[in-house]
Amino acid sequence: MGWNVTRWNELPSSLGDPERQLVVQLRRLKDRSGLSLASLQSKTGYSRSSWERYLNGRSLPPRQAVEELARVAGVEPTRLLVLHDVATQAWQKETGAAEAAEAAEAAEAADAPAPRGVRRSVLIGVFTTAVLGALLVGLLLAAPWTQDGGRRKGLAGAKHSAAVPPDATFAYKPGKTYPCAVKRENGRLYAGYSTTRTAVLSQPGWDVVEAQCLLRHLGFDPGGADGVYGENTTRAVKRLQDKAGLPADGIVGPHTWQVLRR
Repeated sequence: MGWNVTRWNELPSSLGDPERQLVVQLRRLKDRSGLSLASLQSKTGYSRSSWERYLNGRSLPPRQAVEELARVAGVEPTRLLVLHDVATQAWQKETGAAEAAEAAEAAEAADAPAPRGVRRSVLIGVFTTAVLGALLVGLLLAAPWTQDGGRRKGLAGAKHSAAVPPDATFAYKPGKTYPCAVKRENGRLYAGYSTTRTAVLSQPGWDVVEAQCLLRHLGFDPGGADGVYGENTTRAVKRLQDKAGLPADGIVGPHTWQVLRR
C-alpha cells in the first residue's frame, strides 16, 4: 500500500522521548489515512490549528483527539492510547519540574525556603510518574501491537527458521554480538530473531537485533548486532529513513519496518 508521506517539520528539541514517539506515530497515522488537516477538522471536531500544534509537537493532544484520529484512520486505538498515557505522564513531570524550579528560584531570590506544598507535590508527582510510566512502557514493549490491534506472532509461529530458540529471553551481555544471516522468505527479509513488522523499538531485545541485522544487510551499518538501541543504530536508522523518504526521526516503527523487510 502506497502512503502519501508528508515532509514534516523537525520536532522541537525540548520534546522528550515519550512525547516524540507519540507525535511520530500520529504523523504516520495521518500519512497513512491520506487525510488533510482540513479533513481532520471536519471528521474529528478538532480544529486545523489544533492538529497543527499536536502534529508539530507544540502541545500534547487530548486523549479523545488520539481516539478520533485512530477512528477516522480505521485502526484500533489501544497502542496509541498507551503511548499517549506515557507521554502525558512525561509531559506533566517536565511541566511540574519546570514550575518547581521557578518557585525555588523565586524563593531563593526572596531569601526564603521554597513552599512546602510545592516541594511535596513535586516529589509525589515525580514518584507517581515514574511508577505509572514504567508500568505503561512495560506493557507497550512487552506486547507490541499490530495495526489491527492484535498481538504480533512470536518466533514459534513463524514459518521461517529462527536464529534463537522461540522461547529465549533476551539478556544483554556487554561485548556480545549476534550473527546476521538475512534471508528472503515470502517476499520479505528476515534475520531469524524476530518476525515483527510493527514494534516501536527503544529497549534492548531480539526485535532490536533483527533490525540491526536488516540495517547492515541493506548497507546501513549500525555496528555490532548486540540488541541495544544505541547511537550507532539510531544514526543508521536515520540514514535509512532519509533515503526511503520517511521522517528521519531515528525511531523504528511500522513504516520503517516496511522498508527493512522489503
